[in-house]
Amino acid sequence: MTELTLSEIREHLLAKKGTTEEMPFGPDVLVFKVLGKMFALVAHRDSPLRVSLKCDPDLALTLRAEYEAVIPGYHLNKKHWNTVILGGDVPDDTLRGMMDMSYDLVVRGLKASQRKQLSAR
Repeated sequence: MTELTLSEIREHLLAKKGTTEEMPFGPDVLVFKVLGKMFALVAHRDSPLRVSLKCDPDLALTLRAEYEAVIPGYHLNKKHWNTVILGGDVPDDTLRGMMDMSYDLVVRGLKASQRKQLSAR
């Protein structure tokens, strides 16, 4: 069961190189970006808390089938994004892995010069 707190999620996401936290969609959603590209959204005022993460399309379907608390990305491209409802059946380590994968997917999609800039940090 997911028991990570908002502060633990923020700490995990902000520890990644080049990550910023913004609120471009208003005060209800924290958006985490790497060099300007979104990789995580946290509906921090929702109860239960919801975290949306980029995901490989095939794995996204697998995770949705395996966990009740993983649903298609809320207000996002449902092929590439999943939303995790905290307090559900997703183990903390799995959620951390999903956050890491989301970041890695976005970094892989950056231009080579941006990846080089990121690795120099």
